Amino acid sequence: MQTIHKRFEDSALFPFSLVYKDTKSPESELPDHLHDWYEMVWVYSGKGTFFINHGFYEMKPGDIFLIPGNTVHRAFPDELSPITSSAIFFAPRLIQPLEFGDSQSLLRCFEQARKSKNYKLDTTLEEQAYFSRTIDLMQEEWNNRLPNYRAAIAVRLYDWLIALNRMAVPELEHSSSGSSVEPAWIRAILDYIESNVGAREMSLTDLSARASVTSAHFSRVFKRHTGMNVSEYLLIKKIMLAKEKLMLTNETIGSICLECGFESESYFYKKFKLITGMTPVEYKRSCR
Repeated sequence: MQTIHKRFEDSALFPFSLVYKDTKSPESELPDHLHDWYEMVWVYSGKGTFFINHGFYEMKPGDIFLIPGNTVHRAFPDELSPITSSAIFFAPRLIQPLEFGDSQSLLRCFEQARKSKNYKLDTTLEEQAYFSRTIDLMQEEWNNRLPNYRAAIAVRLYDWLIALNRMAVPELEHSSSGSSVEPAWIRAILDYIESNVGAREMSLTDLSARASVTSAHFSRVFKRHTGMNVSEYLLIKKIMLAKEKLMLTNETIGSICLECGFESESYFYKKFKLITGMTPVEYKRSCR
């Protein structure tokens, strides 16, 4: 199944979107996808599994998931008890630096989640009441469209991020990543891919030998837990690495192509546009 690059109606004035109290069955849930915007998912009820980057997380009421931009993710709701959740999406440029002597970015909780490879936060009853009410207020502002409603939503988003940073960063800094819902060798292989993507060629044969399982068993279990086959997963990781380099460095397209493990620039251009909807040049220009 092809990984989807989800796009938003990117308003220059207010790059924000809220999907409010949405219940999804396994059939209606998006397949593996990624997007440039940051995402926060708040779970009200139900159960399931969340695949984020290369980890697996059990979903339960009161959980918050932090998903930085350009992170592959997919929810697997339970058939009998599907997840009901709200999802907040925003472009990072919406969060402007606040010059009040603070050295910490309001996006630090996302940065720490990516660094620690732990994208899930548990909450207390008091925190659950706060986060649920804050989302209700955002939705009310969006529905009523009173004067300055965008500013009112942004203020509540800033409040949400402040609360998340205060509760999340200590927890993320001292927690282990992921959960125990996947086999140990899957975790080891995903960590290996994360550390070596672009640095060397990886084939199904190589990876299954490293995991000490047969290629057929490797393919079956890998697809079941990630929703992708090995080649699709490796391609997405290469594209994510390329996007990061295009965004943060001044390296040439040719250099990035080689560093990300693509065999030719033409193949790199073809696959990059297929997944992102833009050529590498267009993407680099959009980041400036």
